[in-house]
Amino acid sequence: MLEFLSSIMASLGELAMSIGMKLIYAVILLIVGFKLSSMLCKKLEKSKSFAKIDASVSKFLLSILRFGLNAIILISAALVLGVPSASFIAILGSAGLAVGMALQGSLSNLAGSIMLVVFKPFKVGDYIEAAGVAGVVEEINIFYTIINTVDNKRITLPNGTVSNGIIVDYSSNETRRVDLTFGAAYGTDVAQMKALMLQIAENHPLVLKDPAPVALFTTQNDSSLDFVLRVWCNSADYWTVNFEVLEQVHAAMLNAGIEIPFPQMDVHVKND
Repeated sequence: MLEFLSSIMASLGELAMSIGMKLIYAVILLIVGFKLSSMLCKKLEKSKSFAKIDASVSKFLLSILRFGLNAIILISAALVLGVPSASFIAILGSAGLAVGMALQGSLSNLAGSIMLVVFKPFKVGDYIEAAGVAGVVEEINIFYTIINTVDNKRITLPNGTVSNGIIVDYSSNETRRVDLTFGAAYGTDVAQMKALMLQIAENHPLVLKDPAPVALFTTQNDSSLDFVLRVWCNSADYWTVNFEVLEQVHAAMLNAGIEIPFPQMDVHVKND
């Protein structure tokens, strides 16, 4: 009886030793593997050849590489622990199906990432408007696009939503047109108002000469005569031109004695 118990204890000790060693090897493999994976990705990111790739594509490729390397490390650790490869593949297949059904949104984001990288509707550094958000693109990774807004908020947009929606890229073209509308009171000299707007536009250093600025009399509203000033500028100067020309035309109207209207109604009372 004692010999039988001793045999069982010896077998359990050998089993525990075997499992313990495998567990230690697996932990070492995970630690070393993740460390090497991180070092490889960082070294690749800083390499000269990788720096030549567009920033949008490079960040996406790094995300894919990091995800793939970590997956290989996890699978290797599981094999070291003694998980049979056939069983492991079956488990992965079942888990993949379950995860795929549970993460349909994430898979949609992955597909969206591929669409964004392939068709390049925008790139890192562009000022865009997408999914109701406007800002500068900081990163396009495997699932999300990171945007910094003008008031320095960091917003994460799912790539599936971005790729399936309307995208406005304000940085893709070198120049943009600024359209400004001004209202003047009835009785204003139309020619005088147009000349005033054109003078302000032509004297502004950031307004382009070609195409030339255009001043138009557009609408007779209930309380005002509406004019539109259209000028072209470099995309980077858009908001500067917008605000400065708006302010300067407003000041010039006041100096010229042109009345700036406000909504009003005339009421006529008849006494029977």
